[in-house]
Formats: sequence, structure tokens, C-alpha cells
Amino acid sequence: MQALFIVLNHVDHMDDILEKFLEIGITGATILDSQGMGSAIAQNHSYGPLFGSMKKFLNNSRPFNKTIFTLIDNDELLDKAMAATKEILGDMTQPGVGLMFSVAVGKVEGLRPFNTSY
Repeated sequence: MQALFIVLNHVDHMDDILEKFLEIGITGATILDSQGMGSAIAQNHSYGPLFGSMKKFLNNSRPFNKTIFTLIDNDELLDKAMAATKEILGDMTQPGVGLMFSVAVGKVEGLRPFNTSY
């Protein structure tokens, strides 16, 4: 089982991603409001002179983003979810688009088995 994380800077794409997830069989995800370090530093005036020269650069950071995460029980579905996300977001290597990664999950409590209907 894998946890797929998507840090989404262009939040206007969130509904498209969630709709695509439903189409491919992902029926649950959690969405968190999040903020990147650069944005937090740019907004916080107490960091002092260490970050003073970086503020001009960091002020271009998006102030807030969304983090979507979901548990996926097979690699084929994980690949479909990642491909669908890249199709919607475009070139994720470009600055400000977002970040996507998966992490292996050992044990889970609080979920019904994936093959059980609700």
C-alpha cells in the first residue's frame, strides 16, 4: 500500500484532480490547507536579517496551497493517479506547480478493506 501526496500550488486544479481520481477508482482522499516554507518566511517579519535578502525572492511564493493525500492499495492504480495528476498539472518540474510523491505504508487502522463497498 502507498500513500500518495500532492502539494498543489494551483488550487484551481483540485476539483479536476479529485474528479479524475473518482473516474479511475480512488474514492477517498484527505485535503489539507498548507503553506510552504518560503511563503511562511516571506510573511513572518521576526526572522531578522538572515532572511532579509531572500524576502524579495520569497515574496513571489504562493501564500497557501492544498495538500491532497490518499491511500492506494496497488501500484497500477498509483501509476494511473500520478499520470492523471501530471496530465492535469502539466510539467511539474516548473517552479510553483507543486510536488507529488508516494510513501510506502506499513499498517493502517481506521479504514475498511479496499474491496468492501460502503
